[in-house]
Amino acid sequence: MGLHNAPLGKNSEYPDSYSPELLFPVPRDDNRRRIGLSDGRWPWFGEDLWQAWEVSWLRPSGVPAVAWIEFRVPAASPSLIESKSWKLYLNSLNQSVFSTPEQMLEVVERDLSSACGAAVTARLHSVDESGVATGRPEGFILIDDEPVDAVSYDYDASCLSVDGPVITEKLCSHLLKSNCPVTGQPDWGTLTVEYTGPALSRAGLLKYVVGFRQKQDFHEHCVETVFTDIMTHCQPESLTVCARYTRRGGLDINPWRSTEPGYAPSVRLIRQ
Repeated sequence: MGLHNAPLGKNSEYPDSYSPELLFPVPRDDNRRRIGLSDGRWPWFGEDLWQAWEVSWLRPSGVPAVAWIEFRVPAASPSLIESKSWKLYLNSLNQSVFSTPEQMLEVVERDLSSACGAAVTARLHSVDESGVATGRPEGFILIDDEPVDAVSYDYDASCLSVDGPVITEKLCSHLLKSNCPVTGQPDWGTLTVEYTGPALSRAGLLKYVVGFRQKQDFHEHCVETVFTDIMTHCQPESLTVCARYTRRGGLDINPWRSTEPGYAPSVRLIRQ
């Protein structure tokens, strides 16, 4: 299905009954071909961590229940799921009765897995759970005040370079901004880069991040672009890239790609 058929950028009626057909898959292959990858050979392990903060359904008594859910979508899935369709789908649960929270989770995992083509896992959280949001993940060095010259707001991978010996470090920028490829609305995020290899030029990385400011792409595509560009231009021995985007419509998306197997960290940043 083409993006012109997606609910993005269109007036939408919010369903009052369970509607799994609302989920809109977007093939990942199209973007991966644009960044020079093909034939299912991706240089990463990864997943997309979604945090849904507006989840509700009806208990058998008719009394509503509310919660938030952490979803994990494998990066190896054939498709991602367009975020507005995900929001509409979750809202279709609002007037649906489930005997237990576990039953609701089973239904949601089944529907999302069917839509993206791979097993999606979901973890339910009570809204009473305590937690502390952080400005940036622990141990990461902020690069946003690095001195730079000739800032450009156009995407340019040639900004990336190395300027030192092999090291291991964790870098972070709060200045990631990209735009929705359908509506043009801004998407704000924090980018983290963890690597072992020749020292990245922090000023160059900052200029590169700022260059996403007018780039139109999905969250997942942006992270895969960053990962591929750093691997190409800087050739680290190991690399992990994650973007933690601010929420829209009760959802925040946190794509994670790494040369090492693992999982996207369950961290909530202050802007989420």
